[in-house]
Amino acid sequence: MPAQPEIGDTTQDMARLLAAACMRHFGHAVRTEGLFRHSGGASRQTWGFDAIVAHPDGEQRHALVLRRDPPAAASTMPAGESSLALDRGLEFELLRVAYRHGVPVPAPLFALTAADGLGDGFVMRHVPGTAIARELLREPRYTDARSRIVPQLGAILARLHAVPLDELPRLRRVTPAEAIAQQRQVLDRIGEPHPVFELALTWLARRLPAAEVAPCFVHGDFRTGNFLADESGVTAILDWEIAHTGDPLEDLGWMCIKSWRFGAVENPAGGFGQREALHAAYEAAGGPPVDKARAYWWEIFGTARWGIICMAQAWKHLSGAEHSVELASIGRRCAETEVDLLQLLSEA
Repeated sequence: MPAQPEIGDTTQDMARLLAAACMRHFGHAVRTEGLFRHSGGASRQTWGFDAIVAHPDGEQRHALVLRRDPPAAASTMPAGESSLALDRGLEFELLRVAYRHGVPVPAPLFALTAADGLGDGFVMRHVPGTAIARELLREPRYTDARSRIVPQLGAILARLHAVPLDELPRLRRVTPAEAIAQQRQVLDRIGEPHPVFELALTWLARRLPAAEVAPCFVHGDFRTGNFLADESGVTAILDWEIAHTGDPLEDLGWMCIKSWRFGAVENPAGGFGQREALHAAYEAAGGPPVDKARAYWWEIFGTARWGIICMAQAWKHLSGAEHSVELASIGRRCAETEVDLLQLLSEA
């Protein structure tokens, strides 16, 4: 069911403005139908709609998606993931590069301008599939897809990491030490004691990967819930707002943290398979040999990072910056990651 429009927006206004923006792109009169807000997305909005283009030889229907910043973003939240997120213009540009290099992403069509009256965002083509983990992991119609997803994700990561950096818009570089410093900054800003996170960050800092690796294009949030899949497997990778350059094993480690298994804890690779299968598919598709210890370091880091993100989301709600049941419920998951961290550190 479509969500209620944001304050200051009505779906009627948005539909009218989107029609005008699409007319600028398609070069013909456009009307829009079926505008609705997708569920999920605590920090960005995703809207689906159909654009009916009045071509001289007959109407053409295009299933499209608008991705944009919320009309009014809270500015009092602690520094962290939000301060590192790309603006929609940069996200649009890197999607164009990824699409050109064969990474499965929704085809980007056009970026919004100030004259469009819709804020910062862009429009892309709709891709079939679902991102809902409980469906992909449990429903019988995805049985065959479940056996394909891990090999597909490994191959996609190899292709993503091979994208030439000189073709990308300017992205920030993140080293392991900088990544730890960013998380410490968030903990300090929130000011709430969490000894397990302090322990994990100290452990990570004392065991920094010994050798620097050549930086590559890193998605930054590559996980179950951020890709679409249908009965054939993965159809598109979503949510590129934390993309940066850095260690390719960051993506492999993040994919395997327990929170992204959605109950299928016996399958570390996103709930669908084993780490070894993900690594093997990555290498077979041209990715460099995976240093297992380094990937595990990034898995521990990713678990700490997710726990601290949960804290920051709860802080937004509890501080009054943004009242949201979704943010509050995400905050409750902080304790889960603390348990996960203690287990990972005991096995390291």
